[in-house]
Amino acid sequence: MFFAPAVRTARFAPRAYDRSFERFVNDALAGGNRRPVGVEQDDKTWTLTLDVPGLSRDDLSIGIEGAVVRIESKAEAKRQLKVAYELPQDIDVATSEAKLENGVLTLKLGKLAPVSNVQQLAIN
Repeated sequence: MFFAPAVRTARFAPRAYDRSFERFVNDALAGGNRRPVGVEQDDKTWTLTLDVPGLSRDDLSIGIEGAVVRIESKAEAKRQLKVAYELPQDIDVATSEAKLENGVLTLKLGKLAPVSNVQQLAIN
C-alpha cells in the first residue's frame, strides 16, 4: 500500500477532502465489520436503510446536525452501534422520520432547500 503526504493549505481544503482520508482509514480498519447501508433519493428526500438486528427503538439514538446523521446505540444496549453519514445537502429535521421494523432501520430524511444570503448593495 502506498501513502502519499497530503498538503493542505488555506486555499485548498474542501470539506470532502478533509474527510476522505478518515473514511479510507475507517473502512480499512472496519474490515468485515462494515454495516451495509442502502441509500435512495428523489427530489425531496433521501432514504437510508440500515440493518440493526437485536436493537429496539429504545436502544437507538439518532442525531442530525446540518448534513450529518449520527446513529448510536445506548450504553445499556445488547449490541453497540455507532455510525455517521454525511449527505451532500443539509437535512430538514421537520420533514424527516425514522422507522424500525424487523431489525431494519429506515430513515426518510427531507432535503433542506439552500437559502441564498445575497444582499443587494446600492451604488452611490
